[in-house]
Amino acid sequence: MPADPVYLDHAATTPLSTPAREALEAHLGLVGNPSSLHTAGRRAHRIVEEGRERLAAALGVHPTELIMTSGGTEADNLGLKGAWWAARSKHPARDTIVVTGAEHHAVLDTVEWLVAHEGARMVQVPLLTDSSRDGVVDLDAWTRTLRANADRVAVATLMWANNEVGTIQPVEQAAEAAAEVGATFHTDAVQALGHVPVQLRAPGIASAAVTAHKLGGPVGIGALVLGRDQAPTPLIHGGGHQRGLRSGTLDVLGTVAFAAAAEHALQHTDDEAARLRALSARLISGVRSLAPDAVLNGPDPDLPGTQQRRLPGTVHFTFPGCEGDSVLFMLDMAGIATSTGSACTAGVAGPSHVLVAMGRSDDDARSVQRFSLGAGSTEGDVDVVLTALPGVLSAARAAGLNAAARTNAR
Repeated sequence: MPADPVYLDHAATTPLSTPAREALEAHLGLVGNPSSLHTAGRRAHRIVEEGRERLAAALGVHPTELIMTSGGTEADNLGLKGAWWAARSKHPARDTIVVTGAEHHAVLDTVEWLVAHEGARMVQVPLLTDSSRDGVVDLDAWTRTLRANADRVAVATLMWANNEVGTIQPVEQAAEAAAEVGATFHTDAVQALGHVPVQLRAPGIASAAVTAHKLGGPVGIGALVLGRDQAPTPLIHGGGHQRGLRSGTLDVLGTVAFAAAAEHALQHTDDEAARLRALSARLISGVRSLAPDAVLNGPDPDLPGTQQRRLPGTVHFTFPGCEGDSVLFMLDMAGIATSTGSACTAGVAGPSHVLVAMGRSDDDARSVQRFSLGAGSTEGDVDVVLTALPGVLSAARAAGLNAAARTNAR
């Protein structure tokens, strides 16, 4: 085991940045509800609104377009459910949600809930699978689907960057196509913000979900970037806070720390992306050398023009014959934190829905490993992984063969 653990799960959550930590520490003694009218309350209100203004400036939006939430999941729920209910109330025939099968569960589960409980209709658009655009939405099919359902589409949603394989989607073009048929367009930008350039209020984008803990802020604070012309139906009622869309006492510390983290991340996006691309290239090359049968998922960065189609720090491989969970646990025992990205229900691992949506078999979708690099990741970290990987893969394949033999013997 390395002297210091190697953390390669930044896509799940990344450590607090120094500016975010300093912002939290500076306000830990704060007392006062920002909705109270006394001096302490007014001071808290001033601090939280200054934080909102700083965050809005960093994101390139107006402060009133930030609806602070508990994180990306709540933002996705408000952006999708709220928009769908609002559309149905104005136009009852608009019952359809256009989506791909590779969205984060915060989106897919929300859409499926609307289908099961509210009578929504879901239409999925396929993904491209060639090596230069692996996992990218088929824009022609996206546009055709919207036009074919022009009178029924309430909401269309496409994540900016995939949380498992790192594929970056053509969100701005997809949003424009949605606007042409009068559909509200929402994007989950959780993985993209702070890692690649984003225009969260580009034409056609009605709302975007973001969160702090993916870019160096604390867990438990996020936001829905919401156009001022949008009026989704609220999910939470109570005090009429934040344009009447999200009642509840505002998180002062979380907001100022989110602002500090976003400022820092967005000021250094280009340099950090270049650094992480170099580390990812080192890791990809090393894995391909050690395991020639391994399959890189997402656009291949070795091909011309593909670097802008995948997140700079996300490396996602299929290792044939190796259960993803086995690889994860063996790497963890070696002091290396990674992720499978696969869904797990009641302790039973399932195939990655993202890989299935990308046309992979269930077996391949179970044999995956995500290495996500971020702040603090080094060449030494990559080398530790490459040193440990041959033994880990050998043991994982042996475990899989033994399990198959036991099953066949029954």
